[in-house]
Amino acid sequence: MKQGKPLISLVILAMAAVIAIYLAYYVFDSMDEPYQIAHAYAYTAYDSVAAEGLVVRQAVLIPSQPGILEVTRAEGEKVGKGQQIALVYRDTQAQADQAQIEALQMETELLEYAIAQGGSLDSAARLDEEILQAVAELRASYAQGDCTQLWEQVMDVKSGVLKRGYTYGEGLTSTDLSDRLRKLSGELSVLTQQSARATTRISAPVPGVFSNLVDGYESRLTPETVLQLTPSSLQALIDDPAGQDAGAMGKLITSNTWSFAASLSKEAAGRLEEGGRATLRFSGELARDVEMQVDKIGPTEGDRTLVVFSSNRYLTSTTLLRHQTAELIFDSFSGLRIPKEGLRLVETTVQDKETGETIQVKKLGVYALVNGRAEFREASIVHEGSDYYVVRPVGTGPKILRAGDSIIIHATGLQEGLLLAG
Repeated sequence: MKQGKPLISLVILAMAAVIAIYLAYYVFDSMDEPYQIAHAYAYTAYDSVAAEGLVVRQAVLIPSQPGILEVTRAEGEKVGKGQQIALVYRDTQAQADQAQIEALQMETELLEYAIAQGGSLDSAARLDEEILQAVAELRASYAQGDCTQLWEQVMDVKSGVLKRGYTYGEGLTSTDLSDRLRKLSGELSVLTQQSARATTRISAPVPGVFSNLVDGYESRLTPETVLQLTPSSLQALIDDPAGQDAGAMGKLITSNTWSFAASLSKEAAGRLEEGGRATLRFSGELARDVEMQVDKIGPTEGDRTLVVFSSNRYLTSTTLLRHQTAELIFDSFSGLRIPKEGLRLVETTVQDKETGETIQVKKLGVYALVNGRAEFREASIVHEGSDYYVVRPVGTGPKILRAGDSIIIHATGLQEGLLLAG
């Protein structure tokens, strides 16, 4: 064991020597470089604060029922009063019968269409166009992450393809199609009667937007009670979520607007105006900037103030949102981002347009590396960050500051036209 200690010490000393040599080389190499550059790029800075709170909606719970549940509505889908929301099967056989009923219903519909068309060429062209349109709509919804109509769009594509096959692709006569239709209609009638005794349909009691999520806040937090919250009571709701309600299989959001109750610093709340507008940036399923109305400011407890915002937009995208930390944006500053070390105040000689005299003026800007030489480009400050500026170019023509320009950060004897490379 004692012989191992000198070996370990030797390895540690060797590693320290390697690190010291590397650092010395890096410092020497940096000092040896004639200049250092950074690139200007388009950037938007925000004057904003974080706003933690809860999303509030008016909702009606849909009671669950014993059996095998099959929800037939997508998350965020609009549902009319009396329309089907879900099916509850007594057992797995009833569930299998329902799947067969839906398949038979589609096939009978397609046969009826094929019999009615009679093989017309115009109908074939129209069907081809409908199939292409259905595929395009399905692809667009998938690309946008919109699944509210996904099942219907898939069925549209399938229906169009099957219609085309029945009508023009399988060589069936009108008599063949009619015979098959009669047979399938008989099977469908028998199955429907059997299924009625083993399947329960859950319908919407009121019109609204369907959601599978039942998190227990539905009764604790409503558009009425949200106006009575304080910063401390809001925090208590955040810290003590109720959890999912086992007695409900979903809910219908019945309000046309949704609210967001947040606890802000007293200073941030003071920058808002009750009845005014504010922009909040949400994440998650919403993932966008939303312009909202400021419904209520206050009460204030200590240095925290409760603020309630509301909006009548994007309701179908908020069904899964509850506890959120949004970004409350007061202002934005767009331009080109450059390091603070790159901005310079230079003195230059110009001719006064009125008197014709030569005068000295000071200009703010940067030196850009162009064809190996330093070229001054004037700029104005839009916003100051911790280690950067957001600037805008001043002037017109080819010698203005642009995104992608190489900005000289450090150089010896830096001046207009200085040759640095080439």
